[in-house]
Amino acid sequence: MKRTSFFVILLSVLFFGTIKAQETLSWVSLQEAEKLMAKQPKKLFIDVYTDWCGWCKVMDQQTFQHPTISKIINQYYYPVKFNAEQKEDLVFRGKTFKYVPNGRSGYNELAAEMLQGKLSYPTIVYMDENFNIIQAIPGFYKPVDIEPILKYFGSGAYKNTDWGEYQKSFKSELPQ
Repeated sequence: MKRTSFFVILLSVLFFGTIKAQETLSWVSLQEAEKLMAKQPKKLFIDVYTDWCGWCKVMDQQTFQHPTISKIINQYYYPVKFNAEQKEDLVFRGKTFKYVPNGRSGYNELAAEMLQGKLSYPTIVYMDENFNIIQAIPGFYKPVDIEPILKYFGSGAYKNTDWGEYQKSFKSELPQ
């Protein structure tokens, strides 16, 4: 009996001890991000998506749920999910943004402003601690492709290092 209990405990320790805690993203709204920024400034990572966008869903599953990518985003940014076709008025930075009907759907004025009228989904908008847009980057990105971008903007390297130079010296944290 003691021997069986010992083995059960040993196997439990070995099994559960090898499971790493998965880091997940705690997505916030733009309004929540504004409040968080007032307390502790951090860059914003804004995932501009639509409900019908297939690549947005793939990126949610393959990229944003990757533990290394989640860790990097949480380290440098407040992650924001923003539906570009949100119909409710949105107050951000003291300005009200409205829904604009357009054909069968439409868009929120803030999406058009952040994406400079180029409504393409998914698009990631990177903002600095003062809500200035660093860059809006459209398209689907796998973890291996987005990791250097996250670190480039998150670490502030974009301020004094050319993207090409940064890529040459970049060291990935992703398992090979």
